[in-house]
Amino acid sequence: MSKRILQGKVVSNKNLKTLVVQVERKFRHPVLLKVVKRTKKYHAHYESGSFQIGDDVKIIESAPISKLKKWKVIEASK
Repeated sequence: MSKRILQGKVVSNKNLKTLVVQVERKFRHPVLLKVVKRTKKYHAHYESGSFQIGDDVKIIESAPISKLKKWKVIEASK
C-alpha cells in the first residue's frame, strides 16, 4: 500500500519540529455540479530546515508520531 503525498501551504511554524500545513482540494459537487473548494489542516513533523509561513511543502503519511502528527514533511515544493 502506497502512502499518500499531499501538497499545501505552511500556516503555522510556532511549534518545535511541527508545521501546520493547509491543503486545498477541489471537487465537483454531486448535486450542484459546480466546482467546490475545501481546505484541511494537517500537523506535519520535520527534523531540520527552516520553513516560513506561506511556503509550499509536500507531506507524506507516516506512523503516528503524536496525538495529532501523522504526517512528515518531505520537501519544500516550488
